[in-house]
Amino acid sequence: EVHLVESGGGLVQAGGSLRLSCAASGFTFDVDAIGWFRQAPGKEREGVSCISRSDGSAYYADSVKGRFTISRDKAKNTVYLQMDSLKPEDTAVYYCAAGASYYTCHRPRGMRYWGKGTLVTVSS
Repeated sequence: EVHLVESGGGLVQAGGSLRLSCAASGFTFDVDAIGWFRQAPGKEREGVSCISRSDGSAYYADSVKGRFTISRDKAKNTVYLQMDSLKPEDTAVYYCAAGASYYTCHRPRGMRYWGKGTLVTVSS
């Protein structure tokens, strides 16, 4: 079974940076996409970024393009989300998720496995 563990969340001032990590284990042949979602209080969970394990293709939500960068370390089975120029509206619980297809990895329903989340708080 796929197991995902997030780390790297915390409190940062607006304009600052954080790097989230997602350590994965138990991958099977049917998992190609790994991504990050976030959920702020009172809001729906939204796709932030995801990456294909097979070819490295990456997706970014419009709200984070140019500020966030997703990357993967195949040897460590870890996916990172580098978050720069953070804004108060980036405050949320960030979840790592994995699913079968890169083409649906931006939708919560497209992901089958989920981590427990890590809190990111950006102060103004």
